[in-house]
Amino acid sequence: MIVELDVRIDRNSPVPLYHQLAEQLTTAIETGVLKPGDPFENELALAARLSLSRPTVRRAIGELVARGLLVRRRGVGTTVANRVVHRRDELTSLYDDLEGSRRSPRTEVLSLETGEADPGIAETLQVAPGSPVVRIERLRYADDQPLAIMINWLPPAFADITREELTEHGLYAMMRQRGARPVVAHQVIGARSATSRDRRLLGISRSVPLLTMVRHAYAADGTPLEVGDHCYRADQYALDITVRET
Repeated sequence: MIVELDVRIDRNSPVPLYHQLAEQLTTAIETGVLKPGDPFENELALAARLSLSRPTVRRAIGELVARGLLVRRRGVGTTVANRVVHRRDELTSLYDDLEGSRRSPRTEVLSLETGEADPGIAETLQVAPGSPVVRIERLRYADDQPLAIMINWLPPAFADITREELTEHGLYAMMRQRGARPVVAHQVIGARSATSRDRRLLGISRSVPLLTMVRHAYAADGTPLEVGDHCYRADQYALDITVRET
């Protein structure tokens, strides 16, 4: 059965109409109002119901198709895509994102150790090369599906973090519990082929690429809190980034 969503369009808003529609459709999918496989209202019916032009509705739907939220199939129509973790351009942890999208996060701690900072890590964390830093490697699951391999380096102030905490909570939640709050980050997004170890841990074939993200996170006063080097299954993970003219 096709769900008719309660969409509110503000024609006095400076936000383009297609973007208002796309954002509300995205929210409906991310919150489970629309579920994977659900048929989607066709653009003619949606345009008529909302008193929008067909090109406006087509552009909004096209944006969701491009994000991987909707799928167009010949003879079937438009349906909600299988569940993919869509991460917005916000400073959150993957654990928080999974919970927010009603997925069940689970963490396997591959390693937790204190080692010497190499020059690159030392420069970012603003410590002397060779200083002790915390290195964490985790395998993150979503609904028992392996999704990401995450390596993080933290300043020695976080040396008391335990495996049990890492299993039960997101990294940023543990930082906040210790009085440190990441508020700004620099991220570099890329892609690469999976190594044999990646394929074994993530349960993927050689043909599945990995989406990569390197993140440097800082507190409000500029204190470095984290260097992260993460890789994600590209068939299960996407980044949503909105850009605006300056």
